[in-house]
Amino acid sequence: MTTPKKTKGRQKIEMTKIVDQKSLAVTFSKRHHGLLSKANELSTLCGVDLAIIIFSPTKKPISFGHPSVEAIIDRYLEQLPPPNPSMSPFMESYRNANIQELSRQLTNMTAQLDVEKKTAEELDRIKKARQDRNWWDAPIETLSIDQLEKLKVGMLELKKNSEMQAERLMAEAANTTTPIIPRFGSAGVDGAGPST
Repeated sequence: MTTPKKTKGRQKIEMTKIVDQKSLAVTFSKRHHGLLSKANELSTLCGVDLAIIIFSPTKKPISFGHPSVEAIIDRYLEQLPPPNPSMSPFMESYRNANIQELSRQLTNMTAQLDVEKKTAEELDRIKKARQDRNWWDAPIETLSIDQLEKLKVGMLELKKNSEMQAERLMAEAANTTTPIIPRFGSAGVDGAGPST
């Protein structure tokens, strides 16, 4: 005797666009991962080169290619026949749009590079000014004769001041070296209180 099924089992899904945004996102996520997995399997098992480009419902591009999407597209475009004059306006406008976008990106990058160069020049100028102001911090090999003379005088002065300070500290230490004798007050030897 068989028991009746408690669930409906696997049902056929009607192929229409999902209206609920949350369900649409979940379905897209699951199915696009499955599609990319199958493409990877096909590429690995059969050794084929392939490319898949998907735009998600949020217009985010997702791509998979073996060896790469760019390589597959380049190979495909190389095999296309020369452009048909009747199709030329569409292709020409597409190419012009791409050229304009690339030109805009190049202009932006060039401007950014110019800003970075100016920043680097300004930092070099600040570094040079700081080195000129604090010339004694520079490596000794780079100092001029006058700067070396000034450095020598300053170091001799520092040595003299250091010796005087050391002598003063030693004299103070010698004057304050009186023996310290512990005092026993009213507490007894064990500290428990007065001894009687």
